[in-house]
Amino acid sequence: MNLDQGGRVTRDGIRIYQPADFAGMQAAGELAARILDEVAAHVFVGQTTGAIDDFIRTRVEEAGAISATIGYKGYQHASCISVNHVVCHGIPGDKKLKDGDILNIDVTVIVDGWYGDTSRMYVAGKLSRKAERLIQVTHDALMKGIEAVRPGNTFGDIGAAIQEFVEAQRMSVVRDFCGHGLGRVFHAPPNVLHYGRPGTGPVLEEGMFFTIEPMVNLGRAETKVLADEWTAVTRDKSLSAQFEHSVGVTADGVQIFTPSPAGRFHPTYG
Repeated sequence: MNLDQGGRVTRDGIRIYQPADFAGMQAAGELAARILDEVAAHVFVGQTTGAIDDFIRTRVEEAGAISATIGYKGYQHASCISVNHVVCHGIPGDKKLKDGDILNIDVTVIVDGWYGDTSRMYVAGKLSRKAERLIQVTHDALMKGIEAVRPGNTFGDIGAAIQEFVEAQRMSVVRDFCGHGLGRVFHAPPNVLHYGRPGTGPVLEEGMFFTIEPMVNLGRAETKVLADEWTAVTRDKSLSAQFEHSVGVTADGVQIFTPSPAGRFHPTYG
């Protein structure tokens, strides 16, 4: 038994946190979610992704928190901003948003040693019908996965719930990236796959903390990473969307640590 960080570790390497630790995760998650609420006003046609990241960096500093991504494996930004066919890990820069662009903004903050990790979708200008449907399906897929979180279920149940829902909508689930454990570390076991078979994988236990963050493509599931070694895009250049919550397994279900304080987790605020 490993008691480092205040809890035991399962044979799958998954840390089990204590009931008192939920408050720390909630505080970190609340800050990350509040910053993403505030970001909405900064997403508009002609805005640069670099300016959005500058705002996020400033807000993290003003809150007395730490950006988990600045300096992580050499990364130098307070967010990942992934536009249109960028699946994840898009690097903020001078790119100006165009009418109809959709983007995922991913923020992770550290508050008193706890990591709050969340992402959601935004739109610049007028949302196209196909993009609107993709965003809705991706949002609903995340919620289907969260509904499967409770003690006694498995991580395969989470992945199966997401995969079955997405594929029924004739879209595809990205398999090259996944959710992850977190708590007092950024990334830890388990890998939370967004596809799978019911009843497989580690069994969920009270005190497990992890992210669920499905990436869904309008086209095929295959991705590739660009020469910058960060930006992942769809191979067929189809649109991609992603939503992410950090969650904890409770005695009888799940606690979402990163709900939007303003009810703006979905870009249409629904």
